Amino acid sequence: MSSLNVQLVAADRKVWEGDAKEISCRTVAGELGILPGHAPLLSVLDEGDLIVDPVSGQRSTVTIDGGFISVDSDKVTIVAEVISGTVGA
Repeated sequence: MSSLNVQLVAADRKVWEGDAKEISCRTVAGELGILPGHAPLLSVLDEGDLIVDPVSGQRSTVTIDGGFISVDSDKVTIVAEVISGTVGA
């Protein structure tokens, strides 16, 4: 099964890095779901919930204050000023 390599980064720390089955978030243009094989993308994130479904561990919801998401070749980087919550706990 394919997976996404995800980096979730706040201004002051790396929050989480790992493999995920799916990412769901809200961009300024609307809701977005990312699965393996997604087309390359660079978008501005709106504040709200970010859902990470890791390959190992439980689905997690963190809250972000906005930021950016980059998707390229199953690599997803999410950068936000503030990220509240934990992934895979």
